[in-house]
Amino acid sequence: MKKSSILGLVVIAIAIGVVISLYGSASTYGSFADARETSSELHVVGKLNLQKELHYEPVKDANYFSFYIIDEKGEECKVEFSGAKPQDFERSEQVVMVGKMEGNKFHASHITLKCPSKYTNDKVEFTEFKAKQANI
Repeated sequence: MKKSSILGLVVIAIAIGVVISLYGSASTYGSFADARETSSELHVVGKLNLQKELHYEPVKDANYFSFYIIDEKGEECKVEFSGAKPQDFERSEQVVMVGKMEGNKFHASHITLKCPSKYTNDKVEFTEFKAKQANI
């Protein structure tokens, strides 16, 4: 084989490897049941259960916030977030969380809130929040 043919095959193999690695790390949407079945991070969409307690005590630990979400399939789960409670959290229409299940709790690393607009009825605001990273 010519050197250019070998080089071409190597470049193609590297490109295929990059595409596969990017596809494998892409997060997908699912429910709490799906999160229990996978060890990778998953997007879960749901609504805040205002009938249950929102636990946030900034004096004790400003980087711990827990709440209950009902996902799109109707399953309720406790969610823990390593960060401050987002402003106007109770007003959100929908919560999108990125994280994974640990035991019977969902640990969110990222939260996006879908809130009703303050000014018009046909526009929606999105606010994103990321969890604090632990110092190792």
